[in-house]
Amino acid sequence: MSSLGRVKNSSSKHRSSSTFRSMMRFSLSCSKCFSSSSDIPTDNALMQGLQVLQNVHAFSFNELKVATNAFRSSNKIGEGGFGSVYKGILQDGRMVAIKMLSAGSKQGDRGFISEIASVSNISHENLVKLHGGCIDGPYRILVYDYMENGNLAQTLLGSEEKRANFRWETRREISLGIAQGLAYIHEEIKPRIVHRDIKASNILLDHNLCPKVSDFGLSKLFPEDCTHVSTRVAGTLGYLAPEYAISGRLTRKTDVYSFGVLLLEIISGRKAVDFDPELGEHYLVEKVLLFFTSCKQQSSSYKIEYALYIIGQRLVIYLLFNENLTKAQII
Repeated sequence: MSSLGRVKNSSSKHRSSSTFRSMMRFSLSCSKCFSSSSDIPTDNALMQGLQVLQNVHAFSFNELKVATNAFRSSNKIGEGGFGSVYKGILQDGRMVAIKMLSAGSKQGDRGFISEIASVSNISHENLVKLHGGCIDGPYRILVYDYMENGNLAQTLLGSEEKRANFRWETRREISLGIAQGLAYIHEEIKPRIVHRDIKASNILLDHNLCPKVSDFGLSKLFPEDCTHVSTRVAGTLGYLAPEYAISGRLTRKTDVYSFGVLLLEIISGRKAVDFDPELGEHYLVEKVLLFFTSCKQQSSSYKIEYALYIIGQRLVIYLLFNENLTKAQII
């Protein structure tokens, strides 16, 4: 079981088998249209693959072009690891986030297929919902739910004005929601998924500030109890687990480490990596460890500060994970 805990869901087995069947139908549909000389699927093959998936709409490029006002810069809401994200309004009035993969993306057709096939039938309150995709010439596009309150990097870690909206109760609910979303992809679906890039900008917030884990473009599907060693480490500086950054050893614990860094950001309101023009980069994890170590080593004059630090640390944990807080539990 993941360190984040198991999310109970009576219909998870049905959804897991449904996801697997959709992936199989997708693969078979594409394989029939492979070129015998190059083994590269044509646009028609990929579009047919989209059409056989359950709960996924195959959008035309023109449809998405209209929705985003020709991908106008004013509609651009973000820049991901594989391309740009635009806000769009579909013909039925739905507001969506449209992720256009960059032409130079290493994800390519294989990654695009993997992303759609793996998440098309996944539904959870704390995961961003995929509505569909588009394959047209050089364009590879994904369409997701639009989140009104942006992401944690823009809000909680943004300006002082935006940060003021995040009371401790709100931070607690956001932390629990992220943990539940991760536990779901780690434990409740088959094959399991390791996200590989858990960070503040990949946690979106809806109109109620409910957190949604987004961007499965870097996800990795895993069989039972499998450890993967990759020659190309994917992720973001400041969030990478040491063993993954050094050896490429990837497990679900890689996500749990990144979640721990994210939790420090949520508690402190500080970024995982800060840049100072004079001192260079500062890492939040190193700051916390340095402070913890220095407090333990300081003379008796620092014991009061250290005691307050421990009490504050306990207070944060209880605020995040325990609604019925008492004075005795803190001290």
